[in-house]
Amino acid sequence: MIQPTIGQLETEISDQVKNLYHQRLGQLPSQIICHFFDTEIIISLENSITPVEETLLQGGYENLAEQVRSYLDKLIKPQLKKTIEEIIGKPVLNLMTNTNLVTRRTGIIVILKSVN
Repeated sequence: MIQPTIGQLETEISDQVKNLYHQRLGQLPSQIICHFFDTEIIISLENSITPVEETLLQGGYENLAEQVRSYLDKLIKPQLKKTIEEIIGKPVLNLMTNTNLVTRRTGIIVILKSVN
């Protein structure tokens, strides 16, 4: 069997993350950038906040919007981890996410193995 290239893995991860955000959160990020490093994968999503979060921000409820995003990130993390593990065929040790509601960007850092 032919092993996929790093570029193919990055494309597949980007496509699956975009699908996941669309299916689970109802938000289709406008762009996803994925870079694969030795023991890490870095993923950046543009326009990743949901209409509900946008409405809360416009209404002056920044703290509530931050809480909603925090819960959404916690709920979607296990599926992100599982999806990435299936694509790369390796276990994910840690997956960290952060969304900036002002810039509407989400960053995801995936740690594949410990550096000893």
